[in-house]
Amino acid sequence: MLAVVAAHLVLALCLPALARYHRRVAFGAGAALLAGTLVWAAVQAPVALGPGLSDHLAWAPELGLSLSLRMDGLALAMIVLVSGVGALIMIYAAWYFGPRSTDAARSAALLVAFAGMMLGLVLADDLLTLYVFWELTSLTSFLLVGQGGQYRENRRAAVQALVVTVFGGLAMLLGIVLLGQLAGTYSIPELTAAATAGTLAPDRPVALGVALVLILLGALTKSAQLPFHPWLPYAMAAPTPISAYLHAASMVKAGVVLVARLGPAFAAQPVWWVPVMVLGLATMVVGGWRAMRQTDLKRLLAFGTVSQLGFLMVLFGAGTRVAALAGIAMLLAHGLFKAPLFMVVGAIDKACGTRDLRELCGLGRRRRGLAVVATLAGLSMAGLPPMLGFVGKEAAFEAFVLEGGVRGWVTATGLVAGSLLTVAYTARFLWGAFSTKGLHPTGGDPVPLGLSGPAWLCALTGIAAGIAAPLVQEIAASYAAPLPPAGDAYAARYELALWHEPGLPLLFTAVALAGGLALHHWGRALTGHAPVGHLSAQRGYEAVVTGLERTAITVTGRLQIGSLPVYLGCILATLIALPGPVLALTGTVPTDQLPYHSIMQVPVGLMVVVAAIALCLAHRRFTAVLLVGAVGYGIGGLFVIDGAPDLALAQFLVETLTLVAFVFVLRRLPAHFDEPDTERRVRAPKAAVAAVGGVLVAGTAVVLSGARTLPPATTGPFIAGAPEAGATNLISAILVDFRALDTVGEITVLLICAAGTASLVLATRYDKRKGGTVVSSGSGSPQHEEEVLG
Repeated sequence: MLAVVAAHLVLALCLPALARYHRRVAFGAGAALLAGTLVWAAVQAPVALGPGLSDHLAWAPELGLSLSLRMDGLALAMIVLVSGVGALIMIYAAWYFGPRSTDAARSAALLVAFAGMMLGLVLADDLLTLYVFWELTSLTSFLLVGQGGQYRENRRAAVQALVVTVFGGLAMLLGIVLLGQLAGTYSIPELTAAATAGTLAPDRPVALGVALVLILLGALTKSAQLPFHPWLPYAMAAPTPISAYLHAASMVKAGVVLVARLGPAFAAQPVWWVPVMVLGLATMVVGGWRAMRQTDLKRLLAFGTVSQLGFLMVLFGAGTRVAALAGIAMLLAHGLFKAPLFMVVGAIDKACGTRDLRELCGLGRRRRGLAVVATLAGLSMAGLPPMLGFVGKEAAFEAFVLEGGVRGWVTATGLVAGSLLTVAYTARFLWGAFSTKGLHPTGGDPVPLGLSGPAWLCALTGIAAGIAAPLVQEIAASYAAPLPPAGDAYAARYELALWHEPGLPLLFTAVALAGGLALHHWGRALTGHAPVGHLSAQRGYEAVVTGLERTAITVTGRLQIGSLPVYLGCILATLIALPGPVLALTGTVPTDQLPYHSIMQVPVGLMVVVAAIALCLAHRRFTAVLLVGAVGYGIGGLFVIDGAPDLALAQFLVETLTLVAFVFVLRRLPAHFDEPDTERRVRAPKAAVAAVGGVLVAGTAVVLSGARTLPPATTGPFIAGAPEAGATNLISAILVDFRALDTVGEITVLLICAAGTASLVLATRYDKRKGGTVVSSGSGSPQHEEEVLG
């Protein structure tokens, strides 16, 4: 599996050069790799649906870090979308990008790289591996949405998507680290086993709840849940193939996959399922309502995607067997109906030069093929037989009818309302794109097979999957097996099928169909095109970003004033305010700490202290420089006493170079420090901040050095390898053999410092005479130099 992921990255590096040779060959190579990945996954399906297929690469074994991948039923379903639908979108993109497109080569490479990152994310078997691929997908999607950066709309959409998803990703990282520390592992199977057995932090429920909320924040932002959803519709500024892939088939489902991965472990926790299901239902309804009000076909589908993602969140957040079956079915169905609808919109835009439903007229008669394929995909989106969308939606209704109780019936009612809106905006899409609404039919160029063929394959696969529901059941059952049935005996044996006996689920489907068609027919005046109230998540995002910018400007204007004492004071104040209270409350001073280990440390340490105190009282710059050098040389002497001659040598060299540089700089500065009238007024706060900061740093050094009871985990290999390097001093072996390149870098830095110092000396030796005029070297007059030197 690691080789498959790596193959995507290698091909992505080669595609820009290949695209310069032939654009469609580059996209074809990407499609071939993605299709090959799907075939490989299909061959491995029996193992994946059984014990699972695992791959493991130790990254830093001493620290417990590794790349762990595992293919199971959930990963197999996502590979169908990431690789199968992705291959069709790559073919579509080969015809979508014209021969003069400057974005084709970049898009081909980034799409393949994104497919590799998404593949790693869905296969990840531990949370740290998942997080690495999570952030890589955010980065590649930013580049895909922004394209070349020529257009302001693309730049703004890319930045908004990056800001929102990275904010959630950072919160998720904190939650992952906290959860890993509580559980002692980052492995998802081990976390699930511990949570199921009730051994996961039973004595720290608050910390566990905080970790889960932080992880959920990452999932909600990535999958565009309320109130973080506006970034997804705005990302429609990207070209249609990218919208079809990122925002229909793959990336936006990353948050859903995370909830599905951890759902078997934490679905019973209210802190997990309550926000997932409440926000999921709200997102489904709000997204559907907003889709009803769009005039741009692409934005209509974008808000429809927001609604469907809310639906998926509800299914995977419920934590029951039938809901999980429905979740896998709807996960596949959504990619198989939303991707062809995006492709149809792209073909309409190419053929007609617009995707505004108010301008399109009579296209259904002129382009019957597009109308038919859009209708087939739309029927699946609306949840009508024999489509896979119908199978998944029936199972979703059944899951909460079987569950019963307040949660079950409230959720079922919300799903019916959301499904009603889904039917309504599906009808609006088909009516807006293909109906005859005026006297001037829209023209349109012929649509090439490269644009329509992939859409047909996706739509027909959705029909085939609905008819072959037992095959989908086999994939879904592998994921849903560990979840409780949550209902009567029928819930334990329920299976996905195209037809069940008539009951409430079928009635709910009929209500959603009739209500949605009625809303579309009579509700256009109700929905209109005006904003809904004054509450807008997009305005909230803009207000937050604007507030942060103004705060940053205010803080920067107050702090970045060109004063070194202010800068140092801010750094020390931050050090005191953040780690200071933690150290004071939780730090433990070691009881076996000796005042000194060698009698020679006492006079040298006193010299450092006396020089530091005298430095604070110095009035002449030259005296202050000499005292700074005395402090540095004294610390170097402590290194010699403690048996670290290499560190002492580096300290002496740096102090010497610094002292020489300071002396030559002083030739251009006044001899005495300025003492303005305000100095005495601010001297006490400066002294207090400096004193507290110094005590804090010293205390931190003592506490942290005393907290270590065992050698670092990486020390053992160094000790074992030192004799082989012919060294009796471990530090020498590390510097000369184990970290030789790092040592060469340090030596290079010292050479640069020496060269700079020598240049400064030579440049200020004397004034130059050039062209009859005297060029000042920058050195002071002889009287000034005598005053500096005292």
